[in-house]
Amino acid sequence: MPMQLPKKYLPFIIAGIAGIIAVFLINSYVQQQADMARQRETEKQKRLTTVVIAKKDIASGATLDEKSVKEETIRKDLLQPSAATSISRVEGLVTIAPIAKGEQVQLNKLSSSGREMSLSAKVPKDKRAFTIPVDNISSVGGMIRPSDHVDILGMVPIPTMGADGKQMMMMSTVPLFQDVLVLAVGQEFATVTGAEKAEKKISSNITLALAPEEVNILAFVQEQGKIRLVLRSPQDTSKQPPEPASWQTVLPKIIPGYFQKPQAEQRNTVEIIRGQAREIRELR
Repeated sequence: MPMQLPKKYLPFIIAGIAGIIAVFLINSYVQQQADMARQRETEKQKRLTTVVIAKKDIASGATLDEKSVKEETIRKDLLQPSAATSISRVEGLVTIAPIAKGEQVQLNKLSSSGREMSLSAKVPKDKRAFTIPVDNISSVGGMIRPSDHVDILGMVPIPTMGADGKQMMMMSTVPLFQDVLVLAVGQEFATVTGAEKAEKKISSNITLALAPEEVNILAFVQEQGKIRLVLRSPQDTSKQPPEPASWQTVLPKIIPGYFQKPQAEQRNTVEIIRGQAREIRELR
């Protein structure tokens, strides 16, 4: 006959069994939560990626290194097309366009050498590359560099009506286009620095990015007279066309009253009427 436990031990037995079940359930819950956390972290990692961004403003022609760029983790949906995802991918490459601080570094703005990129790749969409010959004066003493922006002036003879009513040609300076991108200076379409700059000679050709209709106008004006370039500030993108300059517009500004006709000298006179005769005498 089996031995029966005293009834006084029954609550302890039930409590022990309940404790074992509770520990099992708690362990199962903790394991489940840990699995869910790992799953969420895995899903989160799948939505994230690294990207290379600029630590500071980077000028065109600069060589990238760890001092100028860094890696950051972002959501994949924020990753820009052709953006670099590791510093090792861009280290030692040369920028062919400026990169702003905090901007994602895109591979289409980089080259293994400042000279290896073709000029056609720098021409903006809907623009054409047009080369004009310029002298040292018209190219701001040779200080215009690729990626600068300039205004274009034309010095051409313009038909005008003379004082005698006959048509005559008058040399005038006409503003043609403003805020035009310089694609290349001579054979260089990337900014050179250091020893290369010291060896660089002033080029007689400058290549500009112009719309097709602007190319036609500039080609026509180039055959009629001379072209002058005016260097702009990088911060100035305004377009306020000035009026053409000629002697008729310049002289009144530098010599006020130059074209004013002299007024006839006024004299005091008196009219004398004698019958049907009239006589005007000057009073002295």
